Amino acid sequence: MINVQSFCKAYDLHVAVENLTFTVAAGEILGLIGPNGSGKTTTMRALAGIIPFNAGRLSVAEFDVNADPVEVKGRTAYVPDDPQLFNDLTVAEHFAFVASAYGVDSWQDEMHTLLELFELTAKIDAQASALSRGMRQKLALACAWLYRPSALLLDEPMTGLDPSGIRNLKQSLRERASQGTAVVISSHLLAMVEDICSHVLILKQGRQNFLGTIDQLRNQFAGTDHEASLEDIFFRAVESSPVPSVNLSLSMDSVNVTC
Repeated sequence: MINVQSFCKAYDLHVAVENLTFTVAAGEILGLIGPNGSGKTTTMRALAGIIPFNAGRLSVAEFDVNADPVEVKGRTAYVPDDPQLFNDLTVAEHFAFVASAYGVDSWQDEMHTLLELFELTAKIDAQASALSRGMRQKLALACAWLYRPSALLLDEPMTGLDPSGIRNLKQSLRERASQGTAVVISSHLLAMVEDICSHVLILKQGRQNFLGTIDQLRNQFAGTDHEASLEDIFFRAVESSPVPSVNLSLSMDSVNVTC
């Protein structure tokens, strides 16, 4: 469902992501983890078609991000860690806007289901500017759920959520995955990653440090330490030697990345 091949992205002379390759099948939940500045958000933004990239091929549901940008956007939902809402629109008007933009028919019943799921029913007529940080996050997630995208890209989705909101979000993500949605979650909450993710991709300095299942991650970095937490294993992984760098060609006039 999500296919990333030899992805490279540079900002000026800084290489943010280098020769990254991974796939996320329908029904899989991939935890994208790594230190700050490791390329997690850059990867998600490129997949969502928000930023251009220097090399590689990215696709969602077999549609190429560069060749078929509208098709990709129609099948992808990207929720950043600080979603930008329309402050003058009410909660209900956000749903109406998303339904119109994505061609969702008979969306009102689904809206009420999502309002209940994300505990926003009492705020249906409130403007976004009047919502708390957590409620704004819930509204962004609910709007992403409305048009049932094939791929969900969530960057720190638990930010600002209360315990009930976190529980409901995790349950809903499992349900969406069981229905065939491919999910990528970037998070520093490693316990949450271990709880709901089927696979893990660890980035370090823009390069892949590990890709596989939770069990494979444990086998590779926990060894005989059966009591090791995912946090312990994560630090062992990122402290290990990074993947060897590929050759990059950078010009001062324009950045050309060759993988």
